Amino acid sequence: MKVETDTASWHKCAQGPFALAGPAARPDPTHIPLRGDLAHIGLAGKHFVPHYAVPQPRTVMPGGAPLLAATEAGAEELCTLMEGDSFEVLDITGAWAWGCLSLEGPVGYIHLDRLEPLV
Repeated sequence: MKVETDTASWHKCAQGPFALAGPAARPDPTHIPLRGDLAHIGLAGKHFVPHYAVPQPRTVMPGGAPLLAATEAGAEELCTLMEGDSFEVLDITGAWAWGCLSLEGPVGYIHLDRLEPLV
């Protein structure tokens, strides 16, 4: 049995959708549901992260809710979600949900008390 040692052949088989070909541009975190640890399942095969989440749609409560860039006090308000909007929850930490309105964004944090509870 002959083992292939030609580096040109090795490089051909090492290439693929996740080849290490140099620095990659970071997408805007307010437009694509992608973090270093988690991404929307719709991004599988496009972005590599340790975990992908299937969104859990939740309805925004009456009165709407601000979508924030972070959970800290004074965080930038990205937009205001309207009553009845469907927010795709991808992660819950404490009193906050991280998610998006759609795969194209906007992406951010919303306080859990502004979303209808799961039934």
